[in-house]
Amino acid sequence: MRVDHKRISEELELRRKIEEYYLPKQLVEAIVESGGIHTRSNETMIGIGFLDIARYTFLSQFLSPLENQRVLNGLYSAFGWIIRKYGGYLNKIEGDSLMFHYGGPIDPNIKELNEVDSLKYIARELFYTCVELQRVSELFNNIDRGLLKEISDRPTIEAITTAYDIIEELRRGFLSASFNALFQIRIRVGASLGNVLVGNFGPDGAKQWDVIGMPVIDAKRMESSAPVGGLRITSAYFRILDENSITKEYHNRIKREAEAFDGVYKDIKFEELFCRKFILLKDKNNSKLETYSVQINPSLPEGITNQCELLLKRGVIGADEIVSFVKYYRGNYFVINQLEALFKLRNVRIRKISLYRLMIPRKYKQLLKKCGNDASKANELIDSRLSLFDLLVILGKLQDAVKRKEVIEPSDESGLDEFEVWMGKTQKIVRRRYSINRNVNVRANYFYNVVFPLFFSSIKASVLERQHLDELEVQEACIPDNIATM
Repeated sequence: MRVDHKRISEELELRRKIEEYYLPKQLVEAIVESGGIHTRSNETMIGIGFLDIARYTFLSQFLSPLENQRVLNGLYSAFGWIIRKYGGYLNKIEGDSLMFHYGGPIDPNIKELNEVDSLKYIARELFYTCVELQRVSELFNNIDRGLLKEISDRPTIEAITTAYDIIEELRRGFLSASFNALFQIRIRVGASLGNVLVGNFGPDGAKQWDVIGMPVIDAKRMESSAPVGGLRITSAYFRILDENSITKEYHNRIKREAEAFDGVYKDIKFEELFCRKFILLKDKNNSKLETYSVQINPSLPEGITNQCELLLKRGVIGADEIVSFVKYYRGNYFVINQLEALFKLRNVRIRKISLYRLMIPRKYKQLLKKCGNDASKANELIDSRLSLFDLLVILGKLQDAVKRKEVIEPSDESGLDEFEVWMGKTQKIVRRRYSINRNVNVRANYFYNVVFPLFFSSIKASVLERQHLDELEVQEACIPDNIATM
C-alpha cells in the first residue's frame, strides 16, 4: 500500500495550526516547561478574577455583527495582554465576560516562592491586574493609541487597532452625537483568593485546564455585584491586601493620579476608596457576605458627568440614561455631587422639596409647620440644607428599613408527644411570623412600587423639562425678528 506522504504532511501541518490557533499558548508553554501534562489535580492557593462588560447588549446596537466581533476581539486582546503582562492566566472567555487566575502548578512565577511570599505575590498581581483591566476600557473610550506603544505582539496590536478604527469612525460619523453620548465601554470586575482544586476537567478529547471551589464562586459573585467602573473583592482578600500595605499604596496612588488633573478623587478617603459593604446572597436565603467595593478609575466622576452633559441633549433615551447613572451611583458621594453641579450649571431644576415630601411626609409636615405653613420658605430651607446626595441617603435608609426580615423563633425541641398539642404550638409561631412579616411586606410594597419609582421619575421629568425648554428656545431663535415682533 502506497503511503501518501504529502497528504500526511499537510494533515499534520493543519493539526499544528489548529492547536496553535485554539489551544491557550500560556498553557502549552507551561506544560512544556514543566516537562509533562499534569494529570493529577492539586489543591492549591489561587487568585481568581472575573470581568464582565456592562450592558454590552445595549452597546452592541450601535455596531454591525462584524463590527461587534472586531470590537470585542480588540477588547479581549487588550485584556489578555494585561493579564499576561502581570503573569496571569486567561482561563476562559464566555460571551462578554472572561475569567483569569494566578497561582497553581502551571504558574512559573511562584515555583521558587515560599507560601507567604507566594500569597503576597498572587494578591498583589491579581489586584493590579484588576486595576489595569478597568483602565483599558477607558483607553478604548478615548481611543488612546498610547497603549499600542507598550505592546510588541503584532496580532494584539492589529486587533486593538481595528477596534479603535471602528470606534473612531463612529465617533465622528453621521450619528456621532448619539454615539458619543450613549456608547461608553465600562466593565465590572470581581476577585477572590483561596484554596481551590486545579486540574483537568471534562471527558477525553475535550479536557480543559480549570479550577473549581468556593473562591471561584465567590469571585463570580463579586463580579456580578461589582460597581460598573469598579472592583469588588471578598473581605478575606481585602485583609491580605491590607496586611501587606497594598491598600495603602493604592490609596496614595489614586489620590496622586486624581490630583494630577484636579479630579475630585484627590480627596477620597481610605474608607471611600475601599468601601465595606454586605451583599445578599439570593442563592443562600439572602444570607449576608462581607465584601469591599474598590474605586478604580481616578477620573470616574468626571467621566460620568461629561457623558451626562451629552445625554442632556438626547431626548427621552438620554434622560433615561442620566437617571440610570443617578440610580446606580447613588451611594457614590463624588459622582452624585458632580452630577448635581452639572444640573445646576445646565438649569436642570431638581424638586428637592417634592422628593423630601414623597419619602418622609410626616417630617415634611413638621417642617412646614415650623415655617408657618409657608411652602416657599420650606422649599428654600430644603434646597439650602440638603444636597441631592443627602436625599439619596434618605432613600437608601428607607430601602434598608423596608427590607424583609424573617422572624425566627425557637422551635419545640422536645419532639412530638401529641399531634394536636404540637400543631397548636407550631400554628401560633407561624401565625405570629405571618402577622409581623405582613406589615413588613406592606411597607416594602409601598416603597418599591410608589416611593422608589416616583423619586427617579421626578429626576427624569426635571431633565425632560430642561430639554423641552431648550427646544422652545431654539424654535424662538429660528423665528425671524420681523415676525417675532408682530
